[in-house]
Amino acid sequence: MEVICLEDQAFYALVDQVIQRIKERHDVKEDKWISPEEAMQKLRITSRTTLQKFRDTGAIRFSQPEKKLILYDVNSINEYLEKHVKETF
Repeated sequence: MEVICLEDQAFYALVDQVIQRIKERHDVKEDKWISPEEAMQKLRITSRTTLQKFRDTGAIRFSQPEKKLILYDVNSINEYLEKHVKETF
């Protein structure tokens, strides 16, 4: 058996490339609009109240096609997370 060692950065770059190739090969596209549960998972929050706060303050975009159906914009969530990145020293 052969053991291959990779640095963390090289390993994650390889994983990203594999995921990208699989998506391209199988034509997998991420949905633009996601459910509240998926939005909470992406934001790493557990409270629907916090999700509502994001909505009320305009921190993330949402769509309400029906009275009880609220969908969240994935790009808006990603932008929100990127906006709050803290760079290392």
